Amino acid sequence: MNNIQQHIGQHDATYNISIQPPTSLNGNVEIPTSKSIANRSIVIDALSNNTSTFQGAVNCDDVAVMLNGIKGETCELNIMASGTAMRFLTAYWSIQPNSTHILTGTERMKQRPIKVLVDSLRTLGADIEYMEKEGYPPLKINGKALEGGTITMSADVSSQYVSALLMVAPFFTKGLTLTLKGTIASRSYIDLTIDIMTSCGAKVHWTDVDTIKVEPKRYEATQRMIENDWTSASYWYLHLALSDCQEAQITMKGLSESSKQGDSVVRYLFSLLGIKTAFIKESADNDMAKVVLSKDKKKVSMLHYDFINAPDLAQTMVVACVAMGIPFRFTGLSTLKIKETNRITALQSELLKLGFVVNNDKSDELSWNGERCDVTSTDINTFEDHRMALAFSALTYLFPNITINAANVVSKSYPHFWSDLESLGYLLKVKS
Repeated sequence: MNNIQQHIGQHDATYNISIQPPTSLNGNVEIPTSKSIANRSIVIDALSNNTSTFQGAVNCDDVAVMLNGIKGETCELNIMASGTAMRFLTAYWSIQPNSTHILTGTERMKQRPIKVLVDSLRTLGADIEYMEKEGYPPLKINGKALEGGTITMSADVSSQYVSALLMVAPFFTKGLTLTLKGTIASRSYIDLTIDIMTSCGAKVHWTDVDTIKVEPKRYEATQRMIENDWTSASYWYLHLALSDCQEAQITMKGLSESSKQGDSVVRYLFSLLGIKTAFIKESADNDMAKVVLSKDKKKVSMLHYDFINAPDLAQTMVVACVAMGIPFRFTGLSTLKIKETNRITALQSELLKLGFVVNNDKSDELSWNGERCDVTSTDINTFEDHRMALAFSALTYLFPNITINAANVVSKSYPHFWSDLESLGYLLKVKS
């Protein structure tokens, strides 16, 4: 057990961590497997009565919550801060006849909208009640068989509403024809859902740019490997980009060059910031590869990008650009407002402490023209958002001893992140 594990093991409650960077950066990290793939697999496994269709350990809060929620061993299911679990389980328990469950979560979860999904399920005949506030959890769900049919759903709020509905649609007696209205947020995650469904025997496909058809054909039990998580990999791209060591290099395993994960675009984005990605195939039997990250001197002088299909990379890229002095304009960020926190305001407030004036001129945009101000603090609040902690950790290269408050929040997606930092030579100190 390394030092950080020993210290963290003594803290049952929230802890803060200060970080000092290493003088050089070179080594291997074991990034987690994809929780996006795992949570979809859990739902499909439950629907196909198969408990072991996927391989690859997934150990994080979001997956643990999903596993407990899918068992439904108690009437009230507390999914804590997992938006994925709230949406997927709402659809799952809606089609389980003779069952009644209450889905609840943290206070922040009770502020995250779910009306689009509930309205769609109700249109199909589901029995769902709001227990406190219209349009928001907690929900009371009385499961029943649903016929399905043809409906229209707003797709500009969250792709998880679409994925939740698609995954249960093979169990509708009439299948489902789903037309998506508005700008489709995170289409890549919908495509990921369709890919996993298809690999498990479902018949589902796009019939038009905005329409998906699911046949009433149930899943088949299959064995498949869960690849590692490209979003988690993004934080190592970030650390490498900010490192002062030109010879820095990080190696990660279990990533696919042909991944359906939308956040695999991170390798393209960081190629613009001077990071090279090399894939070394590990086996002829699957697509998994070892990825080696190294530095390149070339980088852009300004970056404009639309994150509509990869919103979870926004914090990583905002931090990267301000730290590297690269002005940016990022669009497609509307979904950031309903994440674990309002990520737009969280980014602005914490970067302002560090002297970076980031603007939010339009509701779905963030931009930075290089404006700086005085540094007022290097204590970073995470607002119960794992991605705030993960992204801001790399700013230790600009602000040695930067402190990440409520650092335990990384357990939501990457529980061993701090241990990985320490294994690469970062000096971490747990603070009360």
